[in-house]
Amino acid sequence: MATPQTIFLLAFTLSLLALTVHSHNITQILADNPEYSSFNSYLSQTKLADEINSRSTITLLVLNNGAMSSLAGKHPLSVIKNALSLLVLLDYYDPQKLHKISDGTVLTTTLYQTTGNAPGNLGFVNITDLKGGKVGFGSAASGSKLDSSYTKSVKQIPYNISVLEIDAPIISPGLLTAPAPSAAVSNITGLLEKAGCKTFAGLLVSSGVLKTYESALENGLTVFAPSDEAFKDDDVPDLKNLTQAEVVSLLEYHALPEYKPKGSLKTNKNKISTLATSGAGKYDITTSNSGDEVVLHTGVAPSRVADTVLDATPVVIFTVDKVLLPAELFGKAASPAPSPSPAESPSPTAASPPAPP
Repeated sequence: MATPQTIFLLAFTLSLLALTVHSHNITQILADNPEYSSFNSYLSQTKLADEINSRSTITLLVLNNGAMSSLAGKHPLSVIKNALSLLVLLDYYDPQKLHKISDGTVLTTTLYQTTGNAPGNLGFVNITDLKGGKVGFGSAASGSKLDSSYTKSVKQIPYNISVLEIDAPIISPGLLTAPAPSAAVSNITGLLEKAGCKTFAGLLVSSGVLKTYESALENGLTVFAPSDEAFKDDDVPDLKNLTQAEVVSLLEYHALPEYKPKGSLKTNKNKISTLATSGAGKYDITTSNSGDEVVLHTGVAPSRVADTVLDATPVVIFTVDKVLLPAELFGKAASPAPSPSPAESPSPTAASPPAPP
C-alpha cells in the first residue's frame, strides 16, 4: 500500500510533467518564421506574449508583415494591443476543427473580452466555415462582415496552442478609436481615489512621489496601490515613525519603472526592481501565482494583486490587499531591542555613596 509520502511525490511529479507538456513560448515559435517579425515584435512590446504563454489553451490568429502594415506604426501601442488581443482566441482551433464547426458558425471568446474594454460582444469573434473549404473571421458585433480569412496553419501543440495565419486584422466597432494612454492616466490620483485608494493617493501627493510616478509614465509604469482598508491593517507600522526619505522609499517601492501587466507578473521568474531600487538586491520584489491569482513577496509579508484599475500600454495600475513592506525598512521591525547585559547594567554598589568611616 502506497504511503502518503509516496502519493505526494507521485502527484508532485505528475504536476511537473503537466507543466512541461503544456508550456509554450510564442515568441520562439514565431521567431522561426521571419514573415511574422512585425507581429512578433508587437506581441513583445505590448506584453501580450507573456499573457499568451501563461495560458494553457490558446489559438493565435497571426498576421504576416504585409497584413500587419495596416496597424504597425499607425496607432498608439495601447490600440494595437487591443487589436492583437482580438486575435487571441481562448479555445483550441486547428485546421480540422475549423471545418467541423457545428452549424457552420461559432462565436468564440478572445483575450480582448477579458480586458473589460470590450462592451457587449465586441470581444467575441465570429468564425464561419464557408463554402469551398474557406473559413472566414469577423467581429461578433451585429452587422459586422467576415473581413478576414484563414490562409494556412503555422504551428500546433495539441491541445495547448494553435497558431493559424489569417489575411487581415479583425476590427470590431470602435477598436481603432480608443483614447491615447496619456489621456487615460492624466490624473493618477483621481484613478486611485475612485478605486478606493485615497490614503495612498494622498501620500503620493504630500510626499512629492507623484511627480516621480508621472516622470516614468512615458517609458512604462506599473503601480501597486494598497486599498484604504490595507492601511488599517494592524501589521502596518505607524508611518509617522518614518523619516521623509523612508516614506519616499516606501511609496517608490509600490511602483515598477516598466510596463508589467498581469500576464507578465504570472510568467515572471526573477526578482523585479522597483522605483526605489538603487542597487543590486535592494528594494526588489518577487512574485508567485496560483491560477489567475498573483502574489507579491517583499521578504516581510505577501500581498495579493486584487484588481486592475487601468491597463493602457505602457501604464498599468493594480490594487493590492496589503501595503508592501520592504525588508530594507521593516525586515527587523519585529525583532525586540536587545536588553542590556548584566555587565552593562549600573552596579548598585558602585552607584551608592561610600559608607562613612
